[in-house]
Amino acid sequence: MLSRVPPVWLVVVGICSVQLGAGIAKNLFDDAAPTTLVWLRLATSSVVLAAVARPSLRGRTARDWQVAVAFGVTLGAMNWAIYESFARIPLGIAVTIEFLGPLALAVSGSRRARDLVWALLAALGVALLGLERGHLDLAGVGFALLAAAMWAAYILLSADTGRRWPGLEGLTVASIVATVTITPVVVTLSGRGLGDPRVVLLGALVGLLSSVVPYSCEITALRTIRPSVFGILMSLEPAAAALAGIVVVHEFLAPVQWAAVACVVVASVGATRAESRLVAPAPD
Repeated sequence: MLSRVPPVWLVVVGICSVQLGAGIAKNLFDDAAPTTLVWLRLATSSVVLAAVARPSLRGRTARDWQVAVAFGVTLGAMNWAIYESFARIPLGIAVTIEFLGPLALAVSGSRRARDLVWALLAALGVALLGLERGHLDLAGVGFALLAAAMWAAYILLSADTGRRWPGLEGLTVASIVATVTITPVVVTLSGRGLGDPRVVLLGALVGLLSSVVPYSCEITALRTIRPSVFGILMSLEPAAAALAGIVVVHEFLAPVQWAAVACVVVASVGATRAESRLVAPAPD
């Protein structure tokens, strides 16, 4: 069914689904700890992915397992950090800061002046957020920066995992590892909300919206869409998060904060377009 949907729309649906899930999760923070919701999200995606992918674990090398485990730990840390950030600062700002991770990865190592422009534009966006620092919790910003670093590592490890594990098998193993990694924290420190059936049900919904739906859409879209186009579409994440914050959580950003979001989005689009020009088109 998904293969009949235009790939651009699949990516857009995936982006909207992620941010809708984030908004629902944030609305539950009065009844459940962020770590609880992260665990419910990861556990739900692990169960669904395991049922679909049914990964074959035999014949794997030690390096295969090392990469998958590292990928899983990174996945868990990324989700935990961004949810802790959501609990402290608006969704749009948290995702804008988090997006600095893949943006930095896109321009790192480049010596072209044009890429320096995109990096400076992103830095301007962060500086603009600083103008409204009275509305920002420093811990929330710190968690968003940690999520940014984990997102960059996630991209690198995702590529390595994809080379070593076919289909969704690597992602499935990583999701299970992430769930297991978060479990001790939930059990010992932040299990608030797990005894509430409403929280568990909505937490499972968050897992479907924030993990299962976007993963399915993105994987299907990447079969037919150019990676450069995919990267440009993903640059809409900060704006989508800001809109989800308005619609779902009723968080309204100041004009200077919208300008910061715009700077990061434009910088990401520019960096992605510039990177794609380095790759020669594949022969027909």
